[in-house]
Amino acid sequence: MTTIEQAQAQVDQWIKTVGVRYFSELTNMAILTEEVGELARLMARTYGDQSFKGKEADDTIADELADVLWVLICIANQTRVNLTEAFARNLEKKSTRDASRHQDNSKLR
Repeated sequence: MTTIEQAQAQVDQWIKTVGVRYFSELTNMAILTEEVGELARLMARTYGDQSFKGKEADDTIADELADVLWVLICIANQTRVNLTEAFARNLEKKSTRDASRHQDNSKLR
């Protein structure tokens, strides 16, 4: 299994050897938005009320999620964010802030 740190290193190595260089941060943000849109389209057709058309049914949620993760890692690398550390901080923040919030939410029952 690959850790988040290893994934960041693997993406960086691939970009520098195969991809030549990173796209600009703004371009990668636009690409991330595009990839999330592709995931949303697939989710709407798989779990929502829309139907598939043509080759669209060949796409998989796993592949679309991996595309989102790839571009997210690119942006993290470009902005020098260690995702392992950022995730740990975020989980701690959510655990502290939301310790009883969801259990006390009657809408979730």
